[in-house]
Amino acid sequence: MSKDKDFFWPSYVDLMTALFLIMLVLFVLGFKRANDKQRDNEHLISELKVQVQEKRKLDEIKAALKRLESDYFEYNATYKRYELKFPVTFSPQSAVLPGNAEAPLIKAGRFLLREMQSIKNDDNVQYLIVVEGRAAKDLRYPANDPHNLDGPAVRQLSYSRALSVIRLWEQAGLRFPGNLEVVAAGSGFRGAGRYTGSQEALNKRFIIQIQPKIGSIGK
Repeated sequence: MSKDKDFFWPSYVDLMTALFLIMLVLFVLGFKRANDKQRDNEHLISELKVQVQEKRKLDEIKAALKRLESDYFEYNATYKRYELKFPVTFSPQSAVLPGNAEAPLIKAGRFLLREMQSIKNDDNVQYLIVVEGRAAKDLRYPANDPHNLDGPAVRQLSYSRALSVIRLWEQAGLRFPGNLEVVAAGSGFRGAGRYTGSQEALNKRFIIQIQPKIGSIGK
């Protein structure tokens, strides 16, 4: 009986030690898993806060840009852009602004600058103002005729038309601050929202697009 007791107690101690070690390992694993879950939850909450902040800022930007709807600009819901309310049509193969368009364009530029400067910009959101020049195909020739190829000359013409608008604003003393980047672009015979068919000649024009710059929101 004494030998059995002598054998039992060491075995019992070994068993309890093993159970203790198992419980300790399980406790450590459980604690680690709980910490990992807490970190995941904290990361998720942080991501949600950022998304809510960005959504709120985008809503503020949309509300602010709605003020551009005026005697000068209107919102094109189909192509989600602001366009001039009054037509500015260039002569064929010319990048010279029509004389009667200069005064209203300067007024529109001043209005645009004033409204963009009034946008609350606590988060240093930057805006891209793209003046996009366009060109019209010559309907006297088939669509696949060399006269209607969207080549370098056509792109240069449309770009020059956009540049003439920006230069007019500069000559009128309009100075856009650093958070408003004004860019000239030429889309030639391409671009969304072009006139088609018998209205093709109306594409001898430019459009203005205003968008917050990607990456500047929420910083």
